[in-house]
Parts: sequence; C-alpha cells; structure tokens
Amino acid sequence: MKITSQELQNVAAAEARRFDLYSGIHKAVRAFMADTLLAVGRMDALDEADLAQATARVQQLLEFCGAHLTHENEHVHAAIEARSPGASDRVGQEHEEHVRDIAQLADLVAALRLAAPAQRPVAAQALYRALALFVAGNFQHMHVEETAHNAVLWARYTDAELVALHDELVGSIPPAEMMGVMRWMIPFLSPAERAAVLADLRAKAPPPAFAAVLQVVRPHLSAGEWGKLAQALGMEAVPGLVAI
Repeated sequence: MKITSQELQNVAAAEARRFDLYSGIHKAVRAFMADTLLAVGRMDALDEADLAQATARVQQLLEFCGAHLTHENEHVHAAIEARSPGASDRVGQEHEEHVRDIAQLADLVAALRLAAPAQRPVAAQALYRALALFVAGNFQHMHVEETAHNAVLWARYTDAELVALHDELVGSIPPAEMMGVMRWMIPFLSPAERAAVLADLRAKAPPPAFAAVLQVVRPHLSAGEWGKLAQALGMEAVPGLVAI
C-alpha cells in the first residue's frame, strides 16, 4: 500500500476531528458477527427449530457481509484509488478472499442443514470453527481499514467530500437492506454517535422512513439508552413515534 509512515502516525490524532466512513458500519459488522458466532456456538443441532434459526442467522450475516464488501469496493475503494492509486490493493485482495470465505461458509451451512441427526454435531462444530476464523480475520481486516485506509482518505479528501461520499454510498443501499444495517448499527453505537447518526438521518430522510428506523432499533435499546436518545433528539417532535 502506498501510505507513508507519517500518514499512519497522524491517524490517532485525527480520529477525534475527522469524518470516519468506517466507524459506524464496522460497529454494526462486529456486532452482527459476534452475536451470530455466539448463536452458532450455543445452537442445539438436534433441535430442528434451533438449527433452522441459527443457520438462517448465519446466512443473513453472509449476505450482510457480501453487500458490505460490494459497497466498500464500489465507493470507498474507488475513492481511494482515484487519488492514491494502489493504496487499496491489500484490502482489495482480502475482499476477494472474503468472497471465497463467504461461499465456503454458505456451503457449510447447507451441509449442516442436510446432515443426518447423527452427523449434525460434527457439521455444527465445523461451521462454528470456520465462522470463528472468518470473524477473527474480519476484525483484523477492519482495523487496517480504520487506520491505513483512513490515513489515505483523510490526507486526500476534505470532510465535506467524505460526507458526500458517505451520502452517495448510503443512497445506493436498498431500503430493506438499510433497515438491516440500522438494526445492527444503531444499538451498538455510543449514545453520542447514536444521536448524531439519527439526527443526520432525520434531516435527510422522509419522516415515515425515520420513524420506521426508530421502531426497528427501539427493541434493542435499554430504557436508559432510549431515554438518552429521546432527550438528544426531542422525541416529542418525531412523527409516528410512540411516546415514552
């Protein structure tokens, strides 16, 4: 990657004041991955309902990850390459590996679903271990993006340009997929981050769409978290929202 040591050294100091394309969505990815890994680990492979629910969760995660890779390739990597050719090569290669990993995990899910009861514990263990390695690799991968890639983006783009890039990316996501992103992102942000993201959404989205997002995320917030969000946003003014 064509990134100077000085750019990397500047990342930590810049994080608090620069627009970060990765922070929110990566919290969503980490949360979804961790939750799914735990679900597979505690799954009763001999219980048909439990097996169906856990494997469906894995499939949803794989679809989520595949879409995330596509969005980064088409928007973020394109922006990096436009002003720093070659700087996304390493991560781009890892994305190709992740596509293969996703396909292999999907095969393991299918094998588990088709396995005879006597073979399910072994198939479940194989899925769990492969998923754990996938999660571990992605956690390291996201760290590189949040440091090395941000170093490039912050050195070559203004915050206004990064916000425009973010809005373009978000605008390309279909509504159903966006609801899934909101479900896994908003509950796992800090209170300040959560309020900032939803305030921005309220300013840019139609009121019914904003209210729908709130209804999706509310069940995943504690009473204290919801109260802080209500205070930050002034929930009384939110159309269609059930009052606290």
